[in-house]
Amino acid sequence: MPEREHASSPVVHHHEWTPDREQFERASAVFALLADPTRLHLLWLLAEGEADVTELTSASGAARPAVSQHLAKLRLADLVRSRREGRRVVYSLRDGHLRGLVNEALNHADHLMTGEPWHD
Repeated sequence: MPEREHASSPVVHHHEWTPDREQFERASAVFALLADPTRLHLLWLLAEGEADVTELTSASGAARPAVSQHLAKLRLADLVRSRREGRRVVYSLRDGHLRGLVNEALNHADHLMTGEPWHD
């Protein structure tokens, strides 16, 4: 019978690459921005497609000034981009990685709440 590993044994991971300190810090900053429920909701809405502040305010139920402030933070963090269409500013997610991250976080929360089995 093989011996069990001690709790203090190092865990060896076989990743294709190893992030450096700056990558961990930037990823941590993304998670900090996702930690706000309103910002997470806005990103979830933008995962479906682009929208302006009026549409996002209506869909999220948040106050317009709050939506504008959250979008400004997300834009400054380079998580969303904006473009003008006449007087209207339209927002969209910067890339598909963020869409996947938001969806995975919400799926994880769903499993926690519903007790559905975890995926490997």
